[in-house]
Amino acid sequence: MVALIIGMLICVALAVAVVAVVAIPARREGRELLTAQGEDLVALVKEKTENTIEKTGDALSTAKDKVTDTVGSVGSVSTTSADDTGRHRAS
Repeated sequence: MVALIIGMLICVALAVAVVAVVAIPARREGRELLTAQGEDLVALVKEKTENTIEKTGDALSTAKDKVTDTVGSVGSVSTTSADDTGRHRAS
């Protein structure tokens, strides 16, 4: 498992090195890295990501409120007696 992780890290490092070797000189020459179509695609992905994060945040806060309400209502009522304590398994 460790060998697999190390191999993946080496692959990622090589990929970053290749991109750096290609992108940095191109950028220094003043060339854009993306075409107009690529820029539009990046803007679209960024917009969708922001919308997804917003919706996920709303869903998480709603779920948190529901869990808090449920835990609060369960925690306020104690239905177990001293005789029932420890009797969670069938005898």
